[in-house]
Amino acid sequence: MDSFPQNALGMVRKMTEKGAEMPEKAIAFQGAPGANSHLAALDYAPEALPVPCFAFEDAIDAVKQGTAGCAIIPIENSLHGRVADIHFLLPESGLHIVDEYFMQIRHCLMAQSADAEIRTAMSHPQALGQCRHYLRKRGIIPVAYADTAAAAAFVAQAEDPHAAAIAPRLAAQIYGLQPVADEIEDAAHNITRFVVLAPEAAKPAAAGPLMTTFVFEVKNIPAALYKAMGGFATNGVNMTKLESYQQGGSFAATEFFADVEGAPGDPAVDRALEELSFHCNSVRVLGTYRQARPRTVKS
Repeated sequence: MDSFPQNALGMVRKMTEKGAEMPEKAIAFQGAPGANSHLAALDYAPEALPVPCFAFEDAIDAVKQGTAGCAIIPIENSLHGRVADIHFLLPESGLHIVDEYFMQIRHCLMAQSADAEIRTAMSHPQALGQCRHYLRKRGIIPVAYADTAAAAAFVAQAEDPHAAAIAPRLAAQIYGLQPVADEIEDAAHNITRFVVLAPEAAKPAAAGPLMTTFVFEVKNIPAALYKAMGGFATNGVNMTKLESYQQGGSFAATEFFADVEGAPGDPAVDRALEELSFHCNSVRVLGTYRQARPRTVKS
């Protein structure tokens, strides 16, 4: 908690204490009050008690330790791709994905003065990446920080009149900064996908479309991935995401993070996962949950 800027600590402590009184209603998020993940928590579960955590690991630990009933974590963005380290943290967490949530992201450039000559902009690397054209065009140097709202808090207490932060406009109100420019993201379709993590797997109703997320490691033999993917094609299972990443330092085996439409228990999905397992060293389902946004494009 003490890692947050000093001027954010009071609100962080109050929100943490309030969540501790009713942990079943607490929803952990990464960032200071006013961060995009804070807004996502409020939008997703208006009745919940948002609990700020400095790092993604802290938000996950809050759920594992029982001080929060769930956590809402960003995993990918339409402009800047996947959120760093999430694909490692999710499998290691032991938690289950029980829901997903999509949120439109609007970034505001803020400083101590609205008329300031801005030379640097501090924010989370994802936010900086989502505004890179804006920053480059104006010669503003991006500076990475733990999250958007904490960057705003840091700039507010700094002694540099040329420093700015990129954060939701709410953060300017919270930390006493002045908006310099609104909606500076590089495209209007700036949308972040969040997942909700909980200790127990969800049992979603079969009435609506479902998603299943899993990780797998193919055998280190020629055409293993090609053969592993064949089961999804032959069984008509739509795979909406497939990303690779390395675990460890051997570079000998690649792990994959995947989303498919459907759920275990569906005959087609079961057949596809069975064929996948035959060509893999390991397969692990991270969660099955309701589909919050349509994936299949109707022609």
